[in-house]
Amino acid sequence: MILKFDYDGLWKLLIDKKMKKKDLTVKLGISPTTISKMVKGEPVSLTVLGKIATELESDIGEIVCLDNED
Repeated sequence: MILKFDYDGLWKLLIDKKMKKKDLTVKLGISPTTISKMVKGEPVSLTVLGKIATELESDIGEIVCLDNED
């Protein structure tokens, strides 16, 4: 079983805050490769998720969840 992650909460938060994915890479020093992984539903480190959650004033659970569609 391969775990897939759903970052739809993150994309919605970015829209609400009028931010783009590139804004995260610049503000937080996250690589474009990390953003690409998130777009593909791949795992990223908890450190990255923590930085994003802090920047967006949210909780990690609001930005990512497991995608259980199999």
